[in-house]
Amino acid sequence: MDKLRSSACAELAAEYARRSSRFARFETKEVRGGGGSNAEETRQREGERLLGAIEPADTVVVCDERGRQKSSEELAAFLGKRMSQGGAGRLVFVIGGGEGLSDAVRARAAEVLSLSRMTLSHELARVVMMEQIYRALTILANHPYHRA
Repeated sequence: MDKLRSSACAELAAEYARRSSRFARFETKEVRGGGGSNAEETRQREGERLLGAIEPADTVVVCDERGRQKSSEELAAFLGKRMSQGGAGRLVFVIGGGEGLSDAVRARAAEVLSLSRMTLSHELARVVMMEQIYRALTILANHPYHRA
């Protein structure tokens, strides 16, 4: 995903990354956008960069409005199951840039997750996803952050 332009979104994303790192190893990696002459070329170039940052053993979850929606508890169960497997590469959440994701990136995904049926900017999607990861980690740790 591209670098966050909004300082408010960047601050929130950094805060949720800091909080999440108390429960699990957590890293945010930004991949430079595509920069093509049209939307398809931009998606393809960005997709190549994203795929280049993903290791073969990684489990990839793509955020896309056409994906499956999960509750916070379902996301926590997914993370808990994945974390209990251990040793099998990283769990990588991918959010595309303004032009969306290439078909190749979607094809690499073990799961396509929808944050909302509405279209969100990639900056806001990152904040929402990072808050939900933090929430899922607190659910797994029986931390009082999540009040069901």
